[in-house]
Amino acid sequence: MSTPRTVLVIGGGAAGNAATILLRRAGITVDLVEAKDDWNATAGSGITLQGNALRVLRELGVWDEVEKSGYGFGAVGITTPDGTVLHVAEDLRTGGDDLPATVGMQRPQLQRILIDAVRASGATVRLGVRPLSLDQSAGDGVTVRFSDGTENRYDLVIAADGLGSATRAAIGITDRPEPTGMAIWRVAAPRPAGVTRTDLAYGGPAYIAGYCPTSDDTLYAYVVEANRDRAAIPADSYAGEMRALARHYGGNWPEITAHITDPAQVNYTWFDRMLVEGSWHRGRVVLVGDAAHCCPPTLAQGAALSMEDAWVLTQMLAATDTWDDALLQAYYERRVARVRPIVEASVQIGQWQLDGVRDADLPGLMGRTMTMLRELP
Repeated sequence: MSTPRTVLVIGGGAAGNAATILLRRAGITVDLVEAKDDWNATAGSGITLQGNALRVLRELGVWDEVEKSGYGFGAVGITTPDGTVLHVAEDLRTGGDDLPATVGMQRPQLQRILIDAVRASGATVRLGVRPLSLDQSAGDGVTVRFSDGTENRYDLVIAADGLGSATRAAIGITDRPEPTGMAIWRVAAPRPAGVTRTDLAYGGPAYIAGYCPTSDDTLYAYVVEANRDRAAIPADSYAGEMRALARHYGGNWPEITAHITDPAQVNYTWFDRMLVEGSWHRGRVVLVGDAAHCCPPTLAQGAALSMEDAWVLTQMLAATDTWDDALLQAYYERRVARVRPIVEASVQIGQWQLDGVRDADLPGLMGRTMTMLRELP
């Protein structure tokens, strides 16, 4: 059998970019295709990166740029809706003692850093292109026909095409994301001088109101409510809808709320959950990141878990010439043992809010989960 050394990565988000960078470092030929013409370079408001995400970003060789572009901090505050601070908890450094506990940054800036690293890796990148068919009938490999009329054969296909993964469906995995009952409004805004960490308010008209500094000058803020029919909320009302919730919160919120004026800058998203069980591959097509699992952002672990998938899978691929079912199943078993409790904990935290449970062991659950994340993936 010839040594497999050609990989197609479908999707240029956190997982796909990470996989591409690491595979190229191992000397493997990589084609990356991304359906969006702009490579999602401007989408999103902010992102909270905990230590285990920072650990992978350091492996990718981009930690210095992330550190310069983001805002590092080591604590989270719990407040009342009027802004009174009830408790400040020191965050566990889940990436190790030599990395911050948390870095907040603008999501477009993180994407641009990863895009630059992919370009520098020597991978072939095609934007505005998606696979139309995946044919595994002719031995060990996958023949892929693309929307631009081209066709190529690969030793492995890595599906990093997100929550609505067309690749997941194409290989016969029927799992789909399911709503948890919550939705989140997000916006980027100037950072008030008093915002030096994440603060979370539970109660008031929203289930959760919080913010995260993303640079010396910026933050992103969010409020969480019960999900509503998206079609019933006109896009031009997004700023007004978010302001109507945010105006009930004190402390730093009045200064933040004053900047919620442009509906185009406000994002509305339902919370979803999904975990593909049994295996994350069919033949030589394997899922990573949100294509395999997703959880609500109550623990800020979506991108971290996705990049961990890429790190683990590429390590395993680079360590052997034999890319077979046993290897890909071992990847699944290693990852699902870590992903499952995080998905379950993320959903549980939201469910407690939905149910109005006031005696929930939120600190205990978060502490146990963060301790687990300190271990290598």
